[in-house]
Parts: sequence; structure tokens; C-alpha cells
Amino acid sequence: MTASKRPLSVTILGFVYIAVGTIGFAYHATEFWGAGAFRYDTLWIELVEAIAIVCGVFILRGRNWARWLALAWMAFHVVVSAFHPFRELAMHAVLCALIAWLLFRADARRYFRGAPVEPT
Repeated sequence: MTASKRPLSVTILGFVYIAVGTIGFAYHATEFWGAGAFRYDTLWIELVEAIAIVCGVFILRGRNWARWLALAWMAFHVVVSAFHPFRELAMHAVLCALIAWLLFRADARRYFRGAPVEPT
């Protein structure tokens, strides 16, 4: 038997994490020297964006810890958006639920577990 194939939904989600992290990292990199002084808050934002890239790469490589980190990354955004307008909180909550569903469906669990594929 062969190792489980990566589900399309997991592939797409991995690339979305990489894209979101990369775009966010590039966007916020310009904010390091706001008002002529180094901004430490931007350093934390960049770290969060780098974590998204790491999640995406290792989701594509089938690492189980990466799917948990990806879900925690999105849950973090739900908590942070609680201090913003309700619409933002609702959107992050819906995205978090969708990501959890995609990463913990039966086919995704088999992929991250590295279980053999059953003959069809």
C-alpha cells in the first residue's frame, strides 16, 4: 500500500497560508521604521506572518503539528478581531470554522497520519 495522497482542500489551504503569510510579511515590512523610530509591534506582526508561511509549507509536507498550528494561528486572529468591528470577528470565526473542518475531515486526518490508502 502507498501513503495517503494529499487532499486537494489541504493543498489549496497550504498554498493559501503561504500566500497570506508572504503578502502580509511584505506589506508590514514597510512599517518597521514608522515615524522615524523602530516599531516593535511590527516585529510581532511579522512573526505572526512568518508562522503562517511555516504552517503552509509543513501542511503541504503532511506534518500533523502544522495543521494544529494553522488552526491556532486562525484562532489567534479570532481573538484579536474581538477588539475590532463585529463584522471582522464574524468573518474570522467563519474562516476558523472552515479551516478546522478542512484540516480535520477524514481524508485530511488520513493524510496527516500518513495512513495507507484503501483500494477504491
